[in-house]
Amino acid sequence: MIGAIAGDMIGSVYERSPIKRTDFPLFHPQCCFTDDTVLTVAVADCIMSGESFTTKFHDYFQAYPYAGYGGTFIQWALHRQSEPYNSWGNGSAMRVSPVGFAYDTLDEVLSHAKGSAEVTHNHSEGIRGAQATAAAIFWARTRKDKEYIRSSVEHMFGYDLGQRLQDIRPGYTFDISCQGSVPQAIIAFLESRTYEEAVRNAISLGGDADTMACIAGGIAEAYYGGIPKTIEEWALGLLDERLRRVTEEFHRRFVLQAG
Repeated sequence: MIGAIAGDMIGSVYERSPIKRTDFPLFHPQCCFTDDTVLTVAVADCIMSGESFTTKFHDYFQAYPYAGYGGTFIQWALHRQSEPYNSWGNGSAMRVSPVGFAYDTLDEVLSHAKGSAEVTHNHSEGIRGAQATAAAIFWARTRKDKEYIRSSVEHMFGYDLGQRLQDIRPGYTFDISCQGSVPQAIIAFLESRTYEEAVRNAISLGGDADTMACIAGGIAEAYYGGIPKTIEEWALGLLDERLRRVTEEFHRRFVLQAG
């Protein structure tokens, strides 16, 4: 999941200042972790501890209240509500990468991806976005090729992954919906040759940069067998002790052992 976290950090400076190119500084001095990272780590923590997603999301929000959450999530977490709010936003997909790494069968991945989404994003599009992202990571880490991943996502989830980035980029705008950002983030991965290129591709669309790079980065990490050491060390260095500890423990338990 460190690939998702690094993608979030690299994209963080372009969320409100979109760009339409891939040749930008990778390690901008203003890069930071956002809610994408906080909730990704919360999902990893849930998987390792067995606690509920609702409880962990509430707890992590309280610990990191200014990470840049959406307004509805803030109200849900601030008041420790237990009922979901039917969101179709890409928050369900941005946080799901640990699920794709942690489980041994596709059925388990799909079930736990739905569970991680529906505590807030119980809209069908919110669940679909989380499941598609987690499934793509599962297929990538189990050595499926890109054509298999493309056709399987299209068949199982109904996303159109036939477009090219060069055709999407000119007219693409900021879109926080799963249906308007998850397919594009997956395409950013599909057109990449390296982890770094996947992240650059996602950001270059000029949309919800941190979240799309988070999604593409998680899939790319799984497919390319990790991320460059310089990027990993940089990203871990931007985390505080709590987030880094959970991230490193998850990596040891579910990524290194699987590799």
